[in-house]
Amino acid sequence: MRREYWILIVVWLLAAGLVFLIPKNRLRLAVSAFVFTQAITWIFGSLVVEYGLITYPVRLFHVANRSSFTYEFFVYPVVAGLYNVFYPYSFSLFIRIVYTSAYCTVLTIPEVFIEKYTDLIEYQHWTWYWTWISLFLTFMMTRGFCLWFFRGVIKEMD
Repeated sequence: MRREYWILIVVWLLAAGLVFLIPKNRLRLAVSAFVFTQAITWIFGSLVVEYGLITYPVRLFHVANRSSFTYEFFVYPVVAGLYNVFYPYSFSLFIRIVYTSAYCTVLTIPEVFIEKYTDLIEYQHWTWYWTWISLFLTFMMTRGFCLWFFRGVIKEMD
């Protein structure tokens, strides 16, 4: 088996393990963030691939989808769920920006190494900072959706 498939297996296992960090009382929030993130990454991921900005030479479901199913539909939505569950809503704006930036950085750094040393992703007309910016924006979109969706239901999100 190719090295890339082993990486995909490890990433799936790690992301599945992250699900167990979600407290039961915040599960609805995590699932809502997960599904919303899947929707927006499906749109944005498809656009990025269709415009030839990124290619995924080795991927799951290579006949059905040219984007990365692993990242767009599982890993990133799981992380977005965690992001929203542990969001520091009662802290200052500076802390909230640092929190979001940390998530973006933690996701971008491995992508840069994966792009450089494997065939899982290839930047065509893309760079790491576009990844970071797009992550930041989609985290903000997901956060905004969760605030809107749970308004009045979860008191601490007001």
